[in-house]
Amino acid sequence: MAGLPRRQRVGAYAVIVRHDHILLTRLAPHITRGELWTLPGGGLDHGEDPRDAVLREIREETGLEAQVGETARVYSAHLPATWRDGRRVDAHALRIVYDGWVAPDAPEPQVLEVGGSTVAAAWHPVAGVMDGSVPVAALVREALADHRPFRRQRVAAYALCVRGSGDAAEVLLTRISALGAHAGSWTLPGGGIDHGEPPRSAVLREVREETGLECEVGELLDVHDVHFDGVAPTGRFEDYHGLHLVFAATVSGGEPRVAEVDGTTAEAAWVPVIAVADGSCEVLDVVRHALAVAGEG
Repeated sequence: MAGLPRRQRVGAYAVIVRHDHILLTRLAPHITRGELWTLPGGGLDHGEDPRDAVLREIREETGLEAQVGETARVYSAHLPATWRDGRRVDAHALRIVYDGWVAPDAPEPQVLEVGGSTVAAAWHPVAGVMDGSVPVAALVREALADHRPFRRQRVAAYALCVRGSGDAAEVLLTRISALGAHAGSWTLPGGGIDHGEPPRSAVLREVREETGLECEVGELLDVHDVHFDGVAPTGRFEDYHGLHLVFAATVSGGEPRVAEVDGTTAEAAWVPVIAVADGSCEVLDVVRHALAVAGEG
C-alpha cells in the first residue's frame, strides 16, 4: 500500500541449542494474540554493537549469561502493510542471527524484564519446533534450517607409557575432571598442541602438568582420530574432530601426581593393562587404540 509510513528495524538474535532442545522466548499478548515463541533477542539500541545487543537481550529475556560466535546470518522480512504500535506501516525487519550457547550448568531460564515484549522463556524440543507442535515465529524455523553445529578441529599429542610385562603390565593414565569432555573417564597423558609448539614438546609439557613426571619421548606410534557431535564443556554444541598423535614414551621421577591446578585432569595413576582390556577401567578409545598399536592390548 503506497503512502504508508516506513519503519525499518534491526534486531539481533541467537540460536541456542543444547542437545535436542532450543531456547525460545514467548511473545507478550500485546505483540501477538495467540501463543507464539521466537528466538531470544531484540532490537538494537542506537549505536549498540549487535553482539552486545543480543547478549543484553538474552540476559533480560531469559536471565541467562550467554556467549555468541563471531559470525552471523542476516534475514530480511518486508511486511508492506502491517500493524506496529497501533498503526499500519510499511515495515522492514532485518534480523542478525548468531550461534549462541550457555553453560551446561546454567539455571532454568526466567524472564527478568518487566512489561516488555517477552512473558516466558523455556527450552523446547527442536523436533516439536520443526513439526509445528510448538507455535513459533517464521524466523525460528528459518534460522534452525540454516543452523549447523560449530565445527571444531583439535590436534593433540599423547604419551603411551607402559611399565612391566604380561599380566603385571601397567599403563600411565589420567582421569578427566569435571572441566573436560568425557568427565570421569581415563585417557593417556597429553593434550592440545599450542600454536607453533612442536608435538614432542607438547607431550613433555602435558605429561609434566598432568602427572608431575619427566618423560622421554620416543617414536610416533600412530595418529588416532575421533569425530562426533555433542555439547562441549563450554555449553556450545559442536561438530568435533580430534586428531591424536600418540608417541611411545618412558617416564621417571617417582609416582604420578597431578601438578596443574583447576585443569582438566583430576587424577593420574598407573593402571593395569588387563583392567583396560576387560573394561573394568573406563577409558577413551585412544587408550585401547594405542595399546593395540604397541602390541600391549
